[in-house]
Amino acid sequence: MDKDGENKSKQTSSKCSREHLQRKPFLTENPNFPKCRTSRSMSFHGGSSGRRPTASPSTGKNSVEAGNSSKGKERARLMLNPEKNHKPEKYDDLELDISPWIFSSLERYLPRHLLRAPRDLKVNYMREILHDYAPPSLRYRDQKQREYREKIMSNYLPLHKELYTIDPVAFFVPTFLKAINDNTEQSFRRIMSEPAPGIFTFEMLQPRFCELLISEFENFEKWVNRRTFCVMRPNTMNQYGAVLDDFGLQTMLNKLMEYFICPLSKVFYAEIGGSTLDSHHGFIVECGLHRDVETEFHVDDSEVTLNVCLGRQFTGGELYFRGMRCDKHVHTISRSEEYFDYSHVPGCAVLHHGRHRHGARATISGHRINLLMWCRSSFFREMQKYKRDFSSWCADCNHEKEDKLRSAYDTTRMVLLRREGETNA
Repeated sequence: MDKDGENKSKQTSSKCSREHLQRKPFLTENPNFPKCRTSRSMSFHGGSSGRRPTASPSTGKNSVEAGNSSKGKERARLMLNPEKNHKPEKYDDLELDISPWIFSSLERYLPRHLLRAPRDLKVNYMREILHDYAPPSLRYRDQKQREYREKIMSNYLPLHKELYTIDPVAFFVPTFLKAINDNTEQSFRRIMSEPAPGIFTFEMLQPRFCELLISEFENFEKWVNRRTFCVMRPNTMNQYGAVLDDFGLQTMLNKLMEYFICPLSKVFYAEIGGSTLDSHHGFIVECGLHRDVETEFHVDDSEVTLNVCLGRQFTGGELYFRGMRCDKHVHTISRSEEYFDYSHVPGCAVLHHGRHRHGARATISGHRINLLMWCRSSFFREMQKYKRDFSSWCADCNHEKEDKLRSAYDTTRMVLLRREGETNA
């Protein structure tokens, strides 16, 4: 694709059935786990016995009935169309046999009279439906992931407990914290650079926080090695590193996304789901000698990605970006104006669109450790299923749109000229 040999990546996501996976991400999480967020993992409109469209007694609008309920008990129903303005609750603090992300995404489809009901009532209502519709393989994977995390957290002793609850003053540099507290586009732009369209760089993390997080990660790795525990790596591209949620940092990362990434994404990535982020995949990657040397050319399974270098002495490892693309155009050639390279600086963040194609060159000496967060929006992914027009953020879509408009203009012009000629004749 360029002189560095960034031609085409191998698509790494495993093939799922159409019912379970509407979008095939160019890069997915560990193949042993579900590869998609809720709205793309399950369909509540396709063939299964025991359900039919019916009028909801509370709204009179169409809904879908869940089958296999006991005789004499009213069947649970979902609305065919989601309540777009409803903000769903979080369920990740509950002991559930299905991913809490699925409950949060499904909540928008509840009948109107249940949207403001107590959470436990909504959970029971949705659980009845999900057990009817969720394929056993999905429930099994969710159960195995939950058991995996429970096994770790019941045995692993955190080294730095202060990392597990977010402390803004201790975590973030003052300039970043002030910008977030002011919460305006002007305050954000004062601390950020935009060296290429849609790519923002800024100083973010305190050196002490970076050191503690590296130390916690290395302590976890030592614990894994002592126990000969088989750890799940962040994704199919990284053979080293760890998923931070797996050893107890999920709550901290949730707050990091909600209170410190979402304000930025609402301003700079609203059109691609930045205003409705509701889940994350947070992990550490290690690059260098006897670690992952480089990261191949890819796109992330995210709407918005945060990438922060935590440190260590190293040379190389530059990120290279080559333009944003939709699924249709992910393998197309980059244009010269889309080329941008970035050199990592400890404590500094790169924020970018998940579909911005990129990779990392070889770390030729030393050892580099980065924190990454793939932030996702189940609402945006649901809406993408019904999108039929061009993606405004995809360069090739824009070129196709321009070509289509130019062709239509030329055709119209020729028709008008022909009619004018016939009139003059």
